[in-house]
Amino acid sequence: MIGAIDLDSGLQGSLETAIAGLLGLAVVLAMASLILRQYRAEAGMRARGWRLALLLIAQPLMAALLYLALFPPLVYSDAGSMVVATAGASASDATIAGETRIALPEATASTDGERVPDLATALRRHPGTQRLRLLGAGLELRDRDAARGLTIEWQPTPLPRGLSGLWAPREVAAGGGFSVTGSVAAMPGAVVELLDPGLQRVDRAALAADGGFRVGAIARIPGLMNFRLRLRDARQNVVEEIELPLSVVADTPPRVLVLAGAPNPELKYLRRWALDAGIKLHTQVDAGAGLRLGDAPLNLNASTLAGFDLVVLDERVWEGLGESQRAALLGAMRDGLGVLLRIGGPLSPRMRTQLRALGFELGAGADSVEVRLPPSSADEEATRARIGPGTTDAPRARDEAVGELPVLNRRALTLDGAGSHSLLRGADGKAFASWRSAGRGRLGVWTLSDSFRLTLAGRDDLHGQWWSAAFGALARAQPKPMLRIDGEARQDRRVSLCGLSDGAQVRTPQGDDIDVLIDPASGSERCAAFWSTHAGWHVLRQGERVQPFAVRGRDEAPGLRAGELREATLLLMAQTRSPTAAASSVANAASSTQAQRGSSWPWFLAWLFVSAGAWWLERSRRGRIAQAE
Repeated sequence: MIGAIDLDSGLQGSLETAIAGLLGLAVVLAMASLILRQYRAEAGMRARGWRLALLLIAQPLMAALLYLALFPPLVYSDAGSMVVATAGASASDATIAGETRIALPEATASTDGERVPDLATALRRHPGTQRLRLLGAGLELRDRDAARGLTIEWQPTPLPRGLSGLWAPREVAAGGGFSVTGSVAAMPGAVVELLDPGLQRVDRAALAADGGFRVGAIARIPGLMNFRLRLRDARQNVVEEIELPLSVVADTPPRVLVLAGAPNPELKYLRRWALDAGIKLHTQVDAGAGLRLGDAPLNLNASTLAGFDLVVLDERVWEGLGESQRAALLGAMRDGLGVLLRIGGPLSPRMRTQLRALGFELGAGADSVEVRLPPSSADEEATRARIGPGTTDAPRARDEAVGELPVLNRRALTLDGAGSHSLLRGADGKAFASWRSAGRGRLGVWTLSDSFRLTLAGRDDLHGQWWSAAFGALARAQPKPMLRIDGEARQDRRVSLCGLSDGAQVRTPQGDDIDVLIDPASGSERCAAFWSTHAGWHVLRQGERVQPFAVRGRDEAPGLRAGELREATLLLMAQTRSPTAAASSVANAASSTQAQRGSSWPWFLAWLFVSAGAWWLERSRRGRIAQAE
């Protein structure tokens, strides 16, 4: 059987040219030979004109047919299109003629199509595929790499009623607050509730117009916690309730130096909160007449400040700093130290100039003004749960009424300048605590003079939340290796664990240790694939460091699963249409059609027929003059 020659394009082009040249030379020689024989033949033996013409025409015709038999013309056809049935695909979805239909493992057993273990296998079985038409919920993580570079057509299916998206931290520091955001599909008027591990409601939020919500709580003690999200419809019926696993860790407390120009209640309750939070303060308080209260005095220089993560001082101490001390403080701040300036009194023009040089344009205000706090979005039950049971010395009854928030006081200074980041705002929207960057460190300004009144009003939770936010935002950043999980960790699903070290192991809820192999192709991210066969808490062990992470059950929260597939597939389609992909649009356009050699057999049979006819005519006496006479 004669077939098209399949060689490198450059070599093939040279071969075609050479054979075409040889065939052309053969035609010239054959035609010259016929004419020469006609010329040399005796008058009675010469061929008639029609015979000679047929033989002459047959020579280039045979050469052309032989060339086409060796190198058939290219046949252009549309690139292959594949219909891919995923989870939730309907068996009734129509297939256009010429399309290949395959069914991935997630598709139901009744779905029509060739069953394949994954998309990569289907593409190997059907080379030339350039377009994918997806049916159902979308592509699994297993199949997304294989689909990259192909044209994808997909009409997302409607999400199931209920929770469809959830974004929550996997790990928070003990005593810190956290937020949970998400989305709900097809449930207008629904309400989302956040329950703590004791099943007390700590927050509640109505859905926004687009179905989004945001709730939050405080993680009080270290450990593995299972908060819960509860979804109620417009009639307050519980529609869905899922676990929200959270790893609460005892974070390394910052090293804090507190400098005060005089003792006051604000400082007293700040120290009490820090003690309860496990933060050890080194405190120096000027009592007047050269007396100092608190811990042993320290010299304010570069070496001393290098041993702290945060310095809290008031305007009196700032004014009393010498030039060398202020230079040391500003130098340490540029190297990463956090500084919180508490302003409770009037500022001198010199201090205003110094703060202006650091980026704070505080305005002309000098007096104190009242601060009314914005109303809480949480109802009384959620607020009581946030406040907690109190302490041994001052217990709180579970049904004790929540008092109103007190009116506080602050200095009338402007903290909303360009480059500033607000920490706390009042009901009027004006910031009373903010910060801005200063080199690798941060400088914060706190204008409240009586935040301690929150504790006296029974809202020590809010008092602690404010100071925790300030300390967390300003303290020197501590490097902390974190496990990154790409995708939702779910039973029997592949997930990528990144940020691994050599010898990493995962301990399952059953106590089995599984080695994870780092993919060399992941480079500095050091990622590995992991499949969990069990739901629950898993622990990643990397030397002395352990980090727990939770794996959801196979059938838990189906709406979240559908939402994750939807978002990932839409992102894959967007990357296909990104400017980077558009840069290769010419190549993509060329690949939308396939060019291949046609069949050689028709040209070979035609060549054989013409050659046989020319051979018979050359050897017969038809068309010779002598025969005619």
